Amino acid sequence: MELVRCAWAGNDPLYQQYHDEEWGVPVRDDRKLFEMLCLEGAQAGLSWITILRKRDSYRAAFDQFDATAIAGYGDDKIAELLQNPGIVRNRLKVHGFVRNARAFLAVQAEFGSFDAYIWRFVSGAPIVNQLQSLGELPAKTPEAEAMSKDLKRRGFTFVGPTICYAFMQATGMVDDHVVGCFRKTQIG
Repeated sequence: MELVRCAWAGNDPLYQQYHDEEWGVPVRDDRKLFEMLCLEGAQAGLSWITILRKRDSYRAAFDQFDATAIAGYGDDKIAELLQNPGIVRNRLKVHGFVRNARAFLAVQAEFGSFDAYIWRFVSGAPIVNQLQSLGELPAKTPEAEAMSKDLKRRGFTFVGPTICYAFMQATGMVDDHVVGCFRKTQIG
């Protein structure tokens, strides 16, 4: 019997694996949260599958998303990154990773961890929606708008409300697996 998945997972094995193993699973690890925030921002204007296909290259290029290392990147490293065909070579996005690393470290210093900060936007527990179809998925929510506003205030970039909502879905702050998807019963 074939598994029933959210329709967006389609037939691509990489997309299906991401859906089955990651999307909607609560993430509390700061490095993984930072990675997902960066990658969601990198996706702006592109498809998520493009970023998924480049994720290993991003990890290698950006020191496995070590925020301390990335915060220290200078002009030479940025120039090197902009020549790397394994990532999206957008100057604003690459600079955004560095800017976000610095803001991320400031949040960690203030709150003790990024996890403690970011999960406040959902009161520390996942929001479990009961969506019947892909068409019901919102592009943003009041929680995502509040997150976006606060992240921007703290110096983050590429963190608009739609990106923040995608980040919330990806890191399990929101469970938007549709009713009937096999993951809905496992997560929510």
